[in-house]
Amino acid sequence: MSESTPRSFDVLILGGGSGGYAAALRASQLGLTVGLVEESKVGGTCLHNGCIPTKALLHAAELADNAREGEKYGVNSQLHGIDMTKVNSYKQGVIDRLYRGLQGLVKSRKVHVIEGHGRLVGPDTIEVDGERYTGSNIILGTGSYARSLPGLEIGGRVITSDQALGMEWVPQRAIVLGGGVIGVEFASVWKSFGADVTIVEALPHLAPNEDEALSKGLERAFRKRGINFKVGVRFQGVEQSDAGVKVTLEDGTVLEADVMLVAVGRGPRTADLGYEEQGIRVDRGFVLTDERLHTGVGNIYAVGDIVPGLQLAHRGFQQGIFVAEQIAGLAPQPIVEANIPRVTYCDPEVASVGLTEAKAKEQYGEDKVQTLEYNLGGNGKSQILGTTGFVKLVRVQDGPVVGVHMLGARVGEQIGEAQLIVSWEAHPEDVAPLIHAHPTQNEALGEAHLALAGKPLHAHD
Repeated sequence: MSESTPRSFDVLILGGGSGGYAAALRASQLGLTVGLVEESKVGGTCLHNGCIPTKALLHAAELADNAREGEKYGVNSQLHGIDMTKVNSYKQGVIDRLYRGLQGLVKSRKVHVIEGHGRLVGPDTIEVDGERYTGSNIILGTGSYARSLPGLEIGGRVITSDQALGMEWVPQRAIVLGGGVIGVEFASVWKSFGADVTIVEALPHLAPNEDEALSKGLERAFRKRGINFKVGVRFQGVEQSDAGVKVTLEDGTVLEADVMLVAVGRGPRTADLGYEEQGIRVDRGFVLTDERLHTGVGNIYAVGDIVPGLQLAHRGFQQGIFVAEQIAGLAPQPIVEANIPRVTYCDPEVASVGLTEAKAKEQYGEDKVQTLEYNLGGNGKSQILGTTGFVKLVRVQDGPVVGVHMLGARVGEQIGEAQLIVSWEAHPEDVAPLIHAHPTQNEALGEAHLALAGKPLHAHD
């Protein structure tokens, strides 16, 4: 904080992650004075300990696989090993460049960054290391932390994604506790780097929040890659020694490895920040809001991972923009949670938007929902890339497409068009005439809609 930092703002934000800094930039753009309280680095978990560093590791993993498999394509390459010092240097370089750019943006928009630990001490007041600042509007965006299970202590060879991102070595054997987004992404990385990996997931499938067809497809792909997993069985306990970890499951199975990654989700960072003392409703740590992200107390809003729902950086980012515009009187449209795109960046990638088949049947009725799966075997670019997978569409009978679910290499890059289709309530007949460039994986979306519109071309009837 500089001496010129004011004590009062139109908008005062607690937390400089994706939601907080997006709100700061948009509010400033709309002519409001902005204070942004951050105890670590602007950019939050996503930039420094989440999305960006994990995707850098996944890119390195993809290059490792390419080198290992080059001969299959007539390229006489070999994988001589993984140099984690260089991998981490590359990863940190990406983070540093993005961080410098974000710092420049924040400075150019005249956002006042207040460094230190902040706490809500009044309906319009945040205290930062003994100094008090007020805002006509307060936005809470304090993010999340890597959770563990009750009684399961993190330390030594029992780690979370925070420690995994800083590892200077590749484990020979790794156990991943949790088959959600974080778990399958790290399992994918470590397998590509040469580790023997086993995932343990208490629910019946990997990627359990996705459409069941995607979950089953991912399981088939992981089996083919040699990634082991046990689903529908709970963790019981772990013992660790200098040599590694011994993990016991409730069915009596005992697994041994060098490390165990605890990837059981992220918890809201709201404890001891003064929220409940100010009358803000909190449920299991999450801040409850209305559809306009207002907490029901004064002019206090909440965004990002502390609000119940999908814990995704782009959700927090969009919520930050929404709240800034709400404060500025622009009356933006509420964000539809189901229409937020979801991507898991393992190999193969999983990407989806809208309702799963099960949710659509629940909402519209069993006999009112149609689905179609288009196999990537009929897609030229997918054949070139050597990927398998499919596009699954979920539509209301004689109505719009309400869900798009994709599995395959690089399908996350197709989620933009999929989001437009679902958000704009397009019918298959609306999408079928659109021209998709050849040869691209994007054609698979077009072909799927052609088939659902009753005129399949590169698909078997």
